[in-house]
Amino acid sequence: MDTTFTDNPAIYSILLVPFICFALLCSIFSLICWWKIFQKAGYRGWESIIPIYGALILLRIIGKPWWWLLLYLIPGVNIIFGIWTLNLLSLSFGQGTGFTLGLVFLGFIFAAILAFDRNIIYKGPAGDPNRQLQDDISALGRNFPGQSPFKREE
Repeated sequence: MDTTFTDNPAIYSILLVPFICFALLCSIFSLICWWKIFQKAGYRGWESIIPIYGALILLRIIGKPWWWLLLYLIPGVNIIFGIWTLNLLSLSFGQGTGFTLGLVFLGFIFAAILAFDRNIIYKGPAGDPNRQLQDDISALGRNFPGQSPFKREE
């Protein structure tokens, strides 16, 4: 009787175990990187591992409103806003468009650079430490302290 590669299920487990170990190590390393990125931005590291809460904190780090999270649920739009989020994240840490491209295409490496490079520091939402809530488009229609909703400033 001739035995082929597909007749022996042990072969599959021998090939699958190293792949699962590698994927687990990559996931742990990614978790550590995001933990450090959140700490650099002034938040607690554990906030990065809570699924929806971590995304809300990431939006806070880049200075965008909570409803951007809803845009990630729309197919096609989520890709555009995901890349835009990575761009704003790199700007928040004082990096440019080249670093954004690195985060998009080589995220595993560039997230580690963002996390562990001591020369890269958090500069504020989208890189502007003096950014006010009034400058954000999410502030449209809100009343700010000291402003009446009926009184116009001239």
